[in-house]
Amino acid sequence: MFSTKRQVLAGCMALAGVLGIFAALAAEAQAMTIEEEAAYLVSQMTLEEKIGVLTGDGRYVPGFVKNTGDGGKGMILEDMRSQVILPRLPRLRTTAMSDGPAGLNREARKDDQEDFQYTTAFPSATCQAATWNMDLVKEIGDAFGNEIREYGYELILAPGVNLHRNPNDGRVWEYYSEDPLLSGKSAAAMVQGMQSHGIGATLKHFAAHNQQANRHHYNPIISQRALRELYLRSYEIAVREGHPKCIMTSYNRLNGFYTDENVELLQVLTRQEWGFDGFYITDFDGKGSAVGKVRGGINLLMSGSQEEYDELLFAIQNKVLDEKLFDERLSKYLEFKLSCPYAQGESITANPDLEAHAALARRTAAEGVVLLKNDNDCLPLKDTQTVALFGKTAYSLIPYGTGSGEVRSHKRSLSMHDGFKEAGFKLVEGMEKDYLDYVEKIKRENLVPDYFNNPKMRQDNGIVGDQSPPHFRGRLVAFSRERALSREEVEDYASRSDVGIVCFGRSSGENYENGYLPITAIERELLETVSDVYHSAGKKVVVVLNVSGVWETASWRDLTDAILLAWLPGQEGGGAIADVLTGAVNPSGKLPDTLPLKYEDLPSAPYYPGTPKEEPINSFYNEGIYVGYRYFNSFDVPVAYEFGFGLSYTSFEYSNLEADKDVFDGSIAFSVTVTNTGDRAGKEIVQLYVTAPMDALEKPEQELRAFAKTGLLQPGESETLRFELAGRDLASFWSGISAWVADSGTYVAAAGASSKDIRLSRSFTVAEDIIVEKAHDILFPDYLMDELSRRK
Repeated sequence: MFSTKRQVLAGCMALAGVLGIFAALAAEAQAMTIEEEAAYLVSQMTLEEKIGVLTGDGRYVPGFVKNTGDGGKGMILEDMRSQVILPRLPRLRTTAMSDGPAGLNREARKDDQEDFQYTTAFPSATCQAATWNMDLVKEIGDAFGNEIREYGYELILAPGVNLHRNPNDGRVWEYYSEDPLLSGKSAAAMVQGMQSHGIGATLKHFAAHNQQANRHHYNPIISQRALRELYLRSYEIAVREGHPKCIMTSYNRLNGFYTDENVELLQVLTRQEWGFDGFYITDFDGKGSAVGKVRGGINLLMSGSQEEYDELLFAIQNKVLDEKLFDERLSKYLEFKLSCPYAQGESITANPDLEAHAALARRTAAEGVVLLKNDNDCLPLKDTQTVALFGKTAYSLIPYGTGSGEVRSHKRSLSMHDGFKEAGFKLVEGMEKDYLDYVEKIKRENLVPDYFNNPKMRQDNGIVGDQSPPHFRGRLVAFSRERALSREEVEDYASRSDVGIVCFGRSSGENYENGYLPITAIERELLETVSDVYHSAGKKVVVVLNVSGVWETASWRDLTDAILLAWLPGQEGGGAIADVLTGAVNPSGKLPDTLPLKYEDLPSAPYYPGTPKEEPINSFYNEGIYVGYRYFNSFDVPVAYEFGFGLSYTSFEYSNLEADKDVFDGSIAFSVTVTNTGDRAGKEIVQLYVTAPMDALEKPEQELRAFAKTGLLQPGESETLRFELAGRDLASFWSGISAWVADSGTYVAAAGASSKDIRLSRSFTVAEDIIVEKAHDILFPDYLMDELSRRK
């Protein structure tokens, strides 16, 4: 093939004349398919050049200087603009990539920079999942993808798809839910929206990256069934429905093997069973063998290192690694490069509609807010009420978490205080100055926050003395102590207000187990004082949680009249919270995670993060299939707020749960009618749970198998929602025969407003065992698992 193509190229060059070699190359490229051109480019490179492209995206090609400052930190610090790697092959360019998942993470505006191209900080993945609105998530993806393309990027390292196994994980805010269906559907919608602009989305971190403790080395030990039904299921849905162009492997091992060296994971499962046709990229500066990664299936090693380059060169020269296999891996990556909009000649416009994207971010944040408590119709607030805002986070919003997923290039973070002012609230005079002075004091003093003031954290962050390092700039206020108030100060504020709102904030981030920091003594004292003073005066108290994920509420919820869970809501969070508190938006978010009574009630708590606890080598997932509501509902463990829970300012009635048949024959369809029986317009999320027979294989009490959200229903208005279940929706994974099996027997389909608030149910039968899908016998643990069981 290539001899013919070279003849075409020679002819093109002769005809081109003054047009020069670049026009000839363009003509040559047009004569080839993308696959042919990728293979051709590989054939024209020396071994050293090929290794230099696959290792660090050209970073180690002789004479090439890459225009990025990632510096091996695992985080992109500057724009990774696309540039030519080899002048003689101008079609071979670096990939312009950036981090996510809360927004395009470009470099921040410099203090003296007048002309700056901002991006949008969208709500966190968990906040998006709390909307249960996949059309809305796809809209976010569309806006996100538009910014990626407008600014000349080709690959976004998002979305994150790992399951919420334990809230201590600092990266929970980057992921969606404790449930694989909600997680997978959310990720698929995000990918579809992003990739509608021709750019590439990246599922990460594949797979079972559920903790930060010893994140580069720890070995999750997970049964085949738990892997298939939970930790891989969200990825499977995202791959099959979203068709991502890229998957990023995780740092950790999985059942003994590093994920980026695991042929069973990357080739057998994902490519053969799921049909993944994109390319694999490693997480930045992971461990393990470069040869093992290429043989396992990796197409791009990032950030790349001289050691990896040398290892690959030695291996190919000494026939340890087949150069043909290496070429195949590299070609797959080049196919992506050549398919990108800018490789097709599109020019960069750098003109996204940031105003529209900000409005979308606000709308999504408001729809993701979960109303946990609203005694005596405390909310919505009346516009005649004067509000006192307590808590530093009310004046310094936490829009996203820390690490590679933060967004440094957005224009603003709308605080609750500013959002309330924009909404026309009357605020206590002088309170703003008191709190803003406190926030500025935190920044000015720059003291190391308590959380980081221990030997491990100081070493990890290069902390010397009592001063915080420069990269703490975005986390300093969030992690510093709350402002302590005397009773006299609270009484003064209360005397000049009608309602007290206390805002608690929690950030979390990559590399730290800080997703579940408990309420502090100062915070507890503040809430107790505000509650006592306001309630003594016959006034209401509201708590707003600007937190990264699951947080303990049971010990203090009786002190307040209403609780609003706002997550990490993105740059427009303060406005979105004000919209819900005023009733401009009726809350319709529902919990994508269970809120336990206490941390120790979590099924993973006894095993997390592994052994030894300080620097775990092995992490045993002995809770098996019992994660989140699957555990709490199956073992009758009381919770603070159940999975799927969320209040509204109106009420909804469910009726007419119908099925199109009584005996499952490969599919079954259900419908249910939802009526707004209250006096405000609102949306309702209907969750369809299935209880399967326990005769052959142990099952959870119930599992979410479908969900849908109504449109905005006016008082008295109804909508009928429809759900269709296929064989996989009824099946469990039988490890012994490596197959998805729907057991014979009686099943119960239940339509609920939450996993506990079941409104209607009906049964149907499966006449005989159905092997829905055969699978490969792979990814089994090298330990005999002692998993949690309802039968013990």
